[in-house]
Amino acid sequence: MISRLRPTGFKVLSLTTISSPHQGSPFADYAIRFVGEKRLPRLYRILERIGLETGAFQQLTTEFMRNNFNPRTPDVKGIKYFSYGASTHPGLLSPFRAPYNIIRRVDGDNDGLVSIKSASHGIYKGTLIGPSHLDIINWTNRLKWIIKGVLGHHNKFNAIAFYLALSDMLADEGL
Repeated sequence: MISRLRPTGFKVLSLTTISSPHQGSPFADYAIRFVGEKRLPRLYRILERIGLETGAFQQLTTEFMRNNFNPRTPDVKGIKYFSYGASTHPGLLSPFRAPYNIIRRVDGDNDGLVSIKSASHGIYKGTLIGPSHLDIINWTNRLKWIIKGVLGHHNKFNAIAFYLALSDMLADEGL
């Protein structure tokens, strides 16, 4: 990503990615096969009408990442690249249950959208155990947090605390 960054009047020291699909997502492959190439434009129009973004979906396939994005976006010498992955086990009613199972059959442990294998890039700093992809980007449903608290359960993953610790790690690296 940094190799394509414009303008270039500044120096990037590092890039840290968290559960980013560097090798694409088998779920994107499956969804496109399931819907079919010819029906995708119609599906996109429907999704856009209800306010959902669709532009990047085909770019998340393993084929696109392998044959287009990665070859055109090489790492830049002198920049430190760090990455984290995540592994969750979605509950029976979780919207991530089906994608998790599809990805697990192909790539192993994942966060419901991105496998640990695909998330690994540069210096792999570790795997977050428990959070889903939405937990990682802090889009977890607030109601879910409240209900868990009332029931005496506490979330094991705190996105804000994680990102603060990540800032400390970068500072410790001199970045």
